[in-house]
Amino acid sequence: MDFKSYFDIPKDLLYFNTPGNGLMPKTNYAWREQRDRDFFNPQGPLREQQGDFIEQVRSKIASFFFTDVHSVFCVPNFSFGFNTLLSGIPSSIPMIIVEGDYPSVNYPVFSRGFSAKTVALDENLEANIEKSILPNTEQILFLSIVQYISGVKIDLSFIQELKHKYPKLLIIGDATQFLGTEKFDFQHAGFDGIGASGYKWLLSGFGNGFMLLNERLRALIYQEAQQKSLRQETMWAGRSILKTYFEPGHIDTLAHGTLLQSLNFLETANLDLIQKHIQGLTEIAYSELNKRDLLLPIAKKRKIQSSLVNIQLNPNLYPKLVESGIRCFPRGSGIRIGIHLYNTEEDLNRLLKIIDQI
Repeated sequence: MDFKSYFDIPKDLLYFNTPGNGLMPKTNYAWREQRDRDFFNPQGPLREQQGDFIEQVRSKIASFFFTDVHSVFCVPNFSFGFNTLLSGIPSSIPMIIVEGDYPSVNYPVFSRGFSAKTVALDENLEANIEKSILPNTEQILFLSIVQYISGVKIDLSFIQELKHKYPKLLIIGDATQFLGTEKFDFQHAGFDGIGASGYKWLLSGFGNGFMLLNERLRALIYQEAQQKSLRQETMWAGRSILKTYFEPGHIDTLAHGTLLQSLNFLETANLDLIQKHIQGLTEIAYSELNKRDLLLPIAKKRKIQSSLVNIQLNPNLYPKLVESGIRCFPRGSGIRIGIHLYNTEEDLNRLLKIIDQI
C-alpha cells in the first residue's frame, strides 16, 4: 500500500526523523484549518463543546488501545502525565528502572527520592530485569518500550510473563517510541500503566498525549485524596479525584482533536498493514546496515528489532546528511533514524547510497 501518498513530503527529502517528531497526514492539516476557522467564529458552538469533544477523544483512545474510558487520562504530553503519576505513588514502594532510559522516565524517579534499582541495558535486558525483582514484594518497573537512543525494544511477551509470574509487580511503560507502529491491547499487554506523547509515531503534533492506568494502579495512587470526602463543585459533578490531578484544567481541543484525527487515520490505514510495512523495511535496513558494520553491537545481538535504528556513523556527519536531504538526528554514538509508514524501500536505498558516499 502506498502510505506515502497520504503525506506531503518533497521528493528530494528523506524523512527518517520520526523518533524526534513524526509527520502528520495531509488530512490532519485540512481538519486543523477548518477547525480553527470554526472555532474562532464567535457565532459558532465549538467553544461550548470542549468537554463533550474531549470525551469523544477519550472514547477513541480507549477503543483504539482496547481498554475502557475510565483508564484514559488526556494530558499535554507524556512527561506531564508521568510526573503526575509519580507524585501520587507511595514513596515506600521500591522501583526498577533501566540504565540510560529516557530522561523523562528516569530523572523524575530520582528527583523525587524514590529507592530505585537500575538494571543494565544490554542484550540480556529481560534477564537483567527479572534478576532485580523481589518475589512476593510490591515493586514498580518503569521502562520505555523502545529505548530512545539504541532502539532496543522490550520483548512484549516477556512483560506478560512477568505479570503472571510476579503478580505483585506493577509495570509502567513509556510507549511514545512505540505506539503507532502496531496494534496494542492495553488490557492484555501486562502493563498496569502506559503513557505516550502523540507527536512521534502517532503523527499528531505537539500538545497531546495520554495515560492509560488500570484499576489496580488507579487505586494505588493518591490514596489519601481518594479516601477523603472532598467538596464537589457543580461544574465538576461526576469528575473523579484522579482527573483533577491529570486533567486539572481545560484541555486543548485542537491538539487532542489532531490526535483523534490521527487515530482515525491509522485505523483506516490498518495497523496490521502498517506493522507489516514497517517490519519489512526494518528487516532490509538491519540487513544492509549489518553488512556495512553500522549497527550497534546490542542491535546485532537481539532478535527483536524496533523501527528505531542508531546508525553507527560519526555524529559529526550529521550536517552532511542534512545537506543531502536526510532528516535524522545524532544520538549517542551515531545517527538515529526511524522507519515509519511513509518511508519506502526506495527511501532506504537512497539513504544507503548517501551513506556509502560520505
